[in-house]
Amino acid sequence: MTRSNLDAEIRRISEARHHDPFSVLGRHRENGGVVVRAFLPRAAEVRISEGGLTMTRLPGSDHFEWRGDGRDLPQHYSLIWRDQQHREHIARDPYTFAPQLADFDLHLFAEGRHRHVFRFLGANEHEADGVAGVLFAVWAPNAERVSVVGDFNDWDGRCHPMRVRGGSGVWELFIPDLKPGNIYKYEIRNRQSSMILLKADPYGQRHELRPHTGSIVTAGSVHQWGDREWMERRRHHDWQHAPMSVYEVHLGSWRRGQEGEFLGYREAAHQLVEYVKDMGFTHIELLPITEHPFDLSWGYQTTGYFASTSRFGEPDDFRYFVDYCHRNGVGVVLDWVPAHFPKDAHGLARFDGTPLYEHADPRLGEHMDWSTLIFNYGRNEVKSFLTSSAIYWLEEMHVDGLRVDAVASMLYLDYSRREGEWVPNQYGGRENLTAIDFLRELNVAVHEQCPGILMIAEESTSWPQVSRPTYVGGLGFDIKWNMGWMNDTLSYMHHDPVHRKYHHDLLTFSMLYVFTENFMLPFSHDEVVHGKGSMLNKMPGDEWQRHANLRALYAYQFTHPGKKLLFMGTEFGQGREWNSAGVLDWYVLQYPLHQGMQRLVRDLNHMYVTAPALFRYEFAWQGFEWIDCHDSAQSVLTFLRKGDGDDLLVVAVNLTPVPREGYRIGVPRGGGYREILNTDSVYYGGSNLGNGTSPITAQAFPWMNRLHSIVLTLPPLAVVVLRYEGEKARA
Repeated sequence: MTRSNLDAEIRRISEARHHDPFSVLGRHRENGGVVVRAFLPRAAEVRISEGGLTMTRLPGSDHFEWRGDGRDLPQHYSLIWRDQQHREHIARDPYTFAPQLADFDLHLFAEGRHRHVFRFLGANEHEADGVAGVLFAVWAPNAERVSVVGDFNDWDGRCHPMRVRGGSGVWELFIPDLKPGNIYKYEIRNRQSSMILLKADPYGQRHELRPHTGSIVTAGSVHQWGDREWMERRRHHDWQHAPMSVYEVHLGSWRRGQEGEFLGYREAAHQLVEYVKDMGFTHIELLPITEHPFDLSWGYQTTGYFASTSRFGEPDDFRYFVDYCHRNGVGVVLDWVPAHFPKDAHGLARFDGTPLYEHADPRLGEHMDWSTLIFNYGRNEVKSFLTSSAIYWLEEMHVDGLRVDAVASMLYLDYSRREGEWVPNQYGGRENLTAIDFLRELNVAVHEQCPGILMIAEESTSWPQVSRPTYVGGLGFDIKWNMGWMNDTLSYMHHDPVHRKYHHDLLTFSMLYVFTENFMLPFSHDEVVHGKGSMLNKMPGDEWQRHANLRALYAYQFTHPGKKLLFMGTEFGQGREWNSAGVLDWYVLQYPLHQGMQRLVRDLNHMYVTAPALFRYEFAWQGFEWIDCHDSAQSVLTFLRKGDGDDLLVVAVNLTPVPREGYRIGVPRGGGYREILNTDSVYYGGSNLGNGTSPITAQAFPWMNRLHSIVLTLPPLAVVVLRYEGEKARA
C-alpha cells in the first residue's frame, strides 16, 4: 500500500467511513517486518503491553503505529493507553482476529433458509483463538460503515468499526475480553446519504427497560430445565383429540405487587400457575412479552423479536416462568407479531438508512391504521429473521405454541385500504403472494424443528385451509381463531331476549363451517377494550340477567366444538372494560354473582377436560349432532356432543328469561340421562331451577325423528348438560 493510499485509508477510519478497518488497523506484514496500527480517540499515549513497546502518534491524528521485526510479538496482543485525564486503559486489540462467521451460515441466511440466525447475529459470547469475548454481527447491506457503540467505548462510533463480509451485507466484530451486561447499539452510516443512525440490535436477546432503548450483551443461559418429561410428551401429544382451554393474560395488568409494581416472571409464574390450575385451564397465553417501548401497545408493536421484555426480568427469569408452568402441567402460548413493526427510531424502521425490513412503497409497506410498517416477506434475510424468531421462542424458551397476530393483514394486499392505496399482485389479484409463501415456509420450518408445537392463526376472514397442511394447499397452521363464531355469538347475545328469535341463525350458522378448520373459540382481550365494554356489560337486562346471560354464553362456548379461550377477568365477570394501565378488579369477587361466575368457569373447565365427548372429536362431525336447531320461537337449541361408544352428552340452551317446563327432546338411546351442569344453579348465582340430581329415564316416545325422548325443565337464560348413563340407569 503506497503512502498516499494509506493516508486516504487512515483518513476514512478517522472520519468513521471505512467498510473494512481490518485492512488498516491491527497487525500487518510490511517491507519484511511488522507494523501495528491502532486508532484510539482521546488517547494521549499508547504502548503494546507485551514488551512495553511504545507506539508513535501519526501527525495530526489519533492513529498510532509501531514498526519492528515482530518476532516476539504475539498474534493477539494488548494495548495500554493513557487518556487526557491520565486514566490508564488496557484492552486486547480486536483487529488482530480473523473473520469469525461461517460462510455457510451467511449463505443460508441470504437464502432465507437459516432457522437459527440468533446464534451468530446479534451479540453472542464467543471464543476466538482461545480468547473469550463477544462477537457482534448485524445485517446492514446499505451501510458505508457500522460500529459497535456502548458504555465500554463512550458511545463513540469511531472506536469499534466493524468489517463487512463481502456481498452478504453482514457486518461483524469480535471484541475480546468484553463480558455480558454491557449496553450497546449499532451506529450505522448510510452509504448514499451519509446519515448516521443509532440502532438497537434486531437480534438482541435483552434490552434496557423503557424508556431506555439500548441492547444488553446477554450471557448464555444458566437455567437448569426441569421439564424434560413435558417436552418429551409434547413431541407426541395428540392435541387434536385432547382438551385445550386457554387463559389469555396481559402480564402487566393481571396482578401487581403491593406498591403497584409489576410482578416479575418468577413471582408471576407461581401466582398464575396456582390460579390457572385451580380454575382448570390447560394453557396460559401471554399477550406479547417480546420487547416493546410503549406499554399501551400491550406488546403488539414489537422492537425486540428475540428478547423477553425487561419489564418483568431477565431471559432466564422467563425461562423459569415457562419451566414452572410445564412442571405443573400448564402449557404456555405466546402472542407473536410477524405482521408489522413500529417506526421507533431505534428499531427496525429504515434500519440502515433504507427500507430494509419493510417495503419501500408505503402501499405495500405501511399500515396506515396502526401507523406501523409491514415486513418485506419477499426478502430472504427477512424470512430468516422471522423464522428464527419463531424458533427461538419455541426451542430456546420451550414455549408450546405461537398465536400469530393479524394473519389476515398479511394475506391481503388491500387489507384496510381504499381503492388506489394498494398494489395488485402479478396476476392482478389482492392476495399477498410473498406473505402466503412465507407463512407456509414458516409453518413447515417450525414443525420440522419443534415437533408437537402449535401454530395458532388469528385470521378473521374466510381464507380457506388456514389450519390445513401445506401439502394439500393449506397455510400450515394447526388452529385458527373462529372470529366468525365469536362475532355472531356476541351479536346474538347483545339482543334483548324478546328479539332473539329473529336472529336465531346467528347461533346455528357456525355449524355450517365449523369443521372446515381446526377452530379455537376466543373471547379475547380485543372484545373488552376500545369502548366495546366488558363481557358482562355486553349482556342485556338487569344485573341478574346480565350474569345469567354470560353464564349461558360461557356454557355454550364450552359445549360448542372447538378449543376454548377466555381473557383474564372475563372468568369472574369483571364489570369494567379492561385497562392495561391498572389491574383486574379482583375486589368484585366479594360479591356473590361474581363468585358464582368464577365457580361456573371452574366447573366448565373441569367438565370439559374430564368429558371426552367434549374434546375427542372437536374437529370432526363424529363429535356433534343437532337434536333441534329450529326452535327459534323459544330461542332454544339442543344438541349432542359425542365421544366413543356410549360417551354422550345432551346440551340444552334456553336463551330467554322464560323457564320451559315439560320441554320434550328426542334422544338417541333409551336409559338414564343425568344433569351434570346447570348454569342456573344457586351455586352459580342462578334461580336454581332444573332437573335435579337423579337420572331422567328416556321414554320410548318417538320425538324429533328419534325413537326415544326425555322431558326437561329448561331454566331461564341457562344451559343444562346431561350425561348419558346407559340402559340400566333409572330415576
